[in-house]
Amino acid sequence: MPRYLAFSAPEKGPSLAVVLVNLGTPDAPDAASVRRYLSDFLSDPRVVEQPRWLWWLILHGFVLRVRPARSARAYQSIWTADGSPLQVGTRQLAYRLDARLQELAPGRVRVLHAMRYGAPSLADTLARLAGEGMQRLLVVPLFPQFSATTTASVLDALGRVLARWRRPPELRFVSDYHADEMHIDALARSVQAHWQTHGRGERLLLSFHGIPQRYVENGDPYLDQCRATAAALQARLGIEDQQVIVCFQSRVGREPWLQPYFDATLDALPAQGVRSVDVLSPGFAVDCLETLEEIAMRGRDSFLKAGGEKFHFIPCLNDSDDQVQALASLIRRQCAGWPEFSARLVDPA
Repeated sequence: MPRYLAFSAPEKGPSLAVVLVNLGTPDAPDAASVRRYLSDFLSDPRVVEQPRWLWWLILHGFVLRVRPARSARAYQSIWTADGSPLQVGTRQLAYRLDARLQELAPGRVRVLHAMRYGAPSLADTLARLAGEGMQRLLVVPLFPQFSATTTASVLDALGRVLARWRRPPELRFVSDYHADEMHIDALARSVQAHWQTHGRGERLLLSFHGIPQRYVENGDPYLDQCRATAAALQARLGIEDQQVIVCFQSRVGREPWLQPYFDATLDALPAQGVRSVDVLSPGFAVDCLETLEEIAMRGRDSFLKAGGEKFHFIPCLNDSDDQVQALASLIRRQCAGWPEFSARLVDPA
């Protein structure tokens, strides 16, 4: 077997490839599929920064014995006829974005999606694109805020894939878009549209995925970027400080994670006289287990049980027109100087 991979490409094909990378999802909502997915995800040293030998014992001796069945039940509660909401939503976003960019650069650009863990893998997606004639590659991790646990892990995986290629493509990589104006505008319009339809809660909770506090203390910029996104969104909405609460969800383990915690915040609000809340997750591009089950289901139940009266979950941007337009604009700016868009950069996105 050759040491380096080479691909036969057609003489004419899309020369620019854009790959949207999301976190990943099990293939099915059963314990065996969840176990395979969690084993891949939780074996990443970017995700769990512990001595490898110690974490291996914990992961295989306890976590993968207990957590898959529990997580499978959670996945079953949100699974659709088409599959995992994250898989379906990310695929549909890539499809719509591909159609939009085809309008601007017909036949010269191709958009596909990949998952950092699970299928379709980054390796398989890139091999497919190479076979179609890819010469230039833009990778867009669908994590608006940079973290070593997510974005840097995508870069690690990308490097491992391309290290085996005889001729890697020209490469660009989006590290974050947490303060991108069109992205903030898209978030604001989603909140405003929700308010117009359902009315406005007394508090707007902006719930970001948590990471261990230790990671931030060691230099991860994630917390600062979450706060920057929240501040920009608040300014765009024109609401007061006391109406917005930034919090963090999905904590596991015993060590401190970023605070305030979403669940504790939600449980405490009714005792403070807050009877209605709206919840948005600006760190997720596409709805997934953490938004649909943890927030929209368990969060709602917890708030109502604590004495709250109205709980409204605001969906992620998903494949909305606003998200497609914002990402199309971001992609075109990131591709500045490349021939596929060089004559069209002044066109409105």
